[in-house]
Amino acid sequence: MGDSSKNGDSALAAVREQIDALDEQIQALINQRAELAFAVGESKGKLPNAVDYYRPEREAQVLRAVLDRNQGPLSDAEILRLFREIMSACLARQEPLKIAYLGPEGTFTQQAVHQHFGHSVKALGHPAIDTVFEQVQGAEADFGVVPIENSTQGIVSHTLDEFLDSDLKICGEVEMRIHHNLLTHASGLAGLERVYGHHQSLSQCRSWLRRHLNEVELLPVSSNAEAARRVRNAPEAAAIASLMAAEIYGVPVLFSNIEDNPDNTTRFLVIGRQLFSPSGADKTSLLLTGDEGPGLLYRLLEPLARHEVNLNRIESRPSRLGRWKYVFFVDVDGHAQEEPLSSALQELEGTGGQVRILGSYPKAVMARQRKPESRPDRA
Repeated sequence: MGDSSKNGDSALAAVREQIDALDEQIQALINQRAELAFAVGESKGKLPNAVDYYRPEREAQVLRAVLDRNQGPLSDAEILRLFREIMSACLARQEPLKIAYLGPEGTFTQQAVHQHFGHSVKALGHPAIDTVFEQVQGAEADFGVVPIENSTQGIVSHTLDEFLDSDLKICGEVEMRIHHNLLTHASGLAGLERVYGHHQSLSQCRSWLRRHLNEVELLPVSSNAEAARRVRNAPEAAAIASLMAAEIYGVPVLFSNIEDNPDNTTRFLVIGRQLFSPSGADKTSLLLTGDEGPGLLYRLLEPLARHEVNLNRIESRPSRLGRWKYVFFVDVDGHAQEEPLSSALQELEGTGGQVRILGSYPKAVMARQRKPESRPDRA
């Protein structure tokens, strides 16, 4: 027994020595990468702001390569997160990026900021989508992050409408699985009198709430973070919010993953002040309009179809230029500078259609789909 215990201790010590040696190599390589990233910045000369060093197309290319190389045992999501943080820290050597987002602290939009930019940025929460646009337009922030659509609730029309009066560009997108949690200081459901949550979150958890809290009052608030804040000192109340909000506001999770749709996903836009170069796997967002009359939508879309440009999404919104006049927001595959989209856009402008490029940006880099995991109902 004694010999086997000693042999086990010896084997464990040997493994730990290997881990320590690898940690030393990893640390040295990360610092070496940071020096090279700094050298890239130096080669560009003295630029006025941190945003001038940021290249989203290059980051997307790096992350795609990371994903292609990953053979485990770490998951795609974990390996992407690690490399995102390395790139974030390396870029912050120049100066941290300032990112405005739809706040307050603890919202899913703040999580989207960290998923896209890492944690080595200054995340600046704001109370409204239009304020985020104003901060980026006025160069108080380098980029902004705002929600654009949910896989079950549809489009965020307020975000689309902001582009009607703004010349800001879409520089990136974030797709994030949304997991809702029931936060409360109560020990069970029996004593709960009300549940706070953003109106979309309440809707996304409608079936769960009907099954478990059918008699409880549901109170919409401005954000899930606000919901968590309200129940900090109210054991008779609960909030629907993220794990980040639970941690920030100190409210325990009673039930996790209570969303009705396990694939519940929200897409966010990264907005900035300039267009970027192609990354090799891009998406372009367009605002299309033209003279009213029969066949308007056909005339706007026909050049895209003829050039075999794939259409991902189309939304119509009031143009604000007259009663019952509309503009169309369209997402297509490809970059505006590359074929076949560049030719389709040139032809579209020649037909009298009015085309505004809202952005050409890398498609969201997502972890590959694995076998679905079981969803525990209890935290």
